[in-house]
Amino acid sequence: MDVKELVDQFSLNVAAGQNGLDRQIQGGYCGDLLSDVMGNAPIGCIWLTVQSHQNIVAVAVLREMAAIVLSGGHEPDQETVDKANEEGIPILMWPDTAFDLAGQAYKAGIVNSS
Repeated sequence: MDVKELVDQFSLNVAAGQNGLDRQIQGGYCGDLLSDVMGNAPIGCIWLTVQSHQNIVAVAVLREMAAIVLSGGHEPDQETVDKANEEGIPILMWPDTAFDLAGQAYKAGIVNSS
């Protein structure tokens, strides 16, 4: 599945990185501690987090992520949006908890543990 299909299926709001919506999703990762995400998030994943500052884009580029999903109604600031657009990293917004979206995505077969 690509990021655009994820956006459509879960009615996610696209805050940045529209030109990266064709990225393929290879898995998922939930976490808010940047050092943990840098060390453990799989390449090509969607990253669910409440962090919304500019450093999330650098982590997403480092791990070659498909997209960042800000959960809990968090929104990126303009610097973060600008950096994500520059790097082509989609930033998506989800109003509910990361747990809720992760469960729904897993149940829908978008990401799995294999």
